[in-house]
Amino acid sequence: MNRELEEEFMRSRKQRYRSVTHNKSKRESRRIWLKDMREWIITAGIVFAIMSLLNIFVFNVSTVIGQSMQPTLYEGEKLIINKIALSFGNPGRGDIVVLHDPSTGPDRKEYLVKRIIGIPGDIVEVQDQQLYVNGKVVDEPYIDTAIQDPDFSQLTVEDGTYFVMGDNRHAGASKDSRYFGAVAQESIVGKASLIWWPVAKMRVL
Repeated sequence: MNRELEEEFMRSRKQRYRSVTHNKSKRESRRIWLKDMREWIITAGIVFAIMSLLNIFVFNVSTVIGQSMQPTLYEGEKLIINKIALSFGNPGRGDIVVLHDPSTGPDRKEYLVKRIIGIPGDIVEVQDQQLYVNGKVVDEPYIDTAIQDPDFSQLTVEDGTYFVMGDNRHAGASKDSRYFGAVAQESIVGKASLIWWPVAKMRVL
């Protein structure tokens, strides 16, 4: 009888031990899981904050919409826009920039991608389908046709503004400074520095 009681006591003791050990293991696993989750949330928050700051102040990603920059840029291509570059210097002739669309009307877009043709003080004009800046014909290896839109007489680019055009010189293919005038420097978001997608077309601009 005593032996049976002793065996019963040992079985009960083992069960209590297993129960305590199991509960302790569950609590430990839960504690580790919560710790990992907390660390993951903190890391994700830091990464999000850094990416948000970079997106606001350093770079942005923009998708080409429309055909106004062909043959340099095609619709659907994705660009890296360097914002911080404008903090260290003004845009120069030939730079491709992203700017807020200064036009009005139903076809207004949020952003435009254009090439800077004239900087403050430049005299810009189109004669006989040729682009002139300060009285000299501009060498434009990036275009595939002469300017098919009407000529326009001399225009002096005012301080704090830039004259922009699309690389697509086919008739009516680009809404640019010939349509809405020179754009204020504050309207320029950044410089297009890289085509990053599609990968086959990746290149520095």
